[in-house]
Amino acid sequence: MDDIVVGPLDLASRVDEALAVQALAFGLTPEEVDVRRHIVLRHLTCPGARALGATTPEDRLVGFVYGMPNDRTHWWSTVVEPYLRANGLDGWLDDAFVITELHVHPAYQNRRIGRTLITAITADAEEPRSILSAIDKESPARALYRKLGYRDLARHVAFPSAASPYAVMGAPLPLLG
Repeated sequence: MDDIVVGPLDLASRVDEALAVQALAFGLTPEEVDVRRHIVLRHLTCPGARALGATTPEDRLVGFVYGMPNDRTHWWSTVVEPYLRANGLDGWLDDAFVITELHVHPAYQNRRIGRTLITAITADAEEPRSILSAIDKESPARALYRKLGYRDLARHVAFPSAASPYAVMGAPLPLLG
């Protein structure tokens, strides 16, 4: 990671670069990218939303994270709330910082970039905990989240139009090193 710089990201102005990274890392179609562009730009208008990027010396964006304080009225919360409530854990939706997206270009993975992005963005959170959702299968991302202190709060969460089920994970802040 010696040549990668992590710092504040004007995600609105670099949304297409960020979504290109997400498309490669997450396997999105051009149609899905178009839908997500509108979602990202809408999220950035939410109070407390912020983003960090990982860039090369040439200022190429190779990773990004963004998130915001959770709001139970947001779409994501309304989808996951019944799953959390069924486990007696819907209190996690209050006073939590949500990691909305975290993606690293495949050619730059396994270099601690994702870890650096998520720990840096949550380090500035005023909330006492963080929540996120991830595809509900064993993956390097889920392993990273567990190492940072996230645990499964709900599994088999079905998001409309998502092909795979998700897990909702939560961790107290600050994250583990």
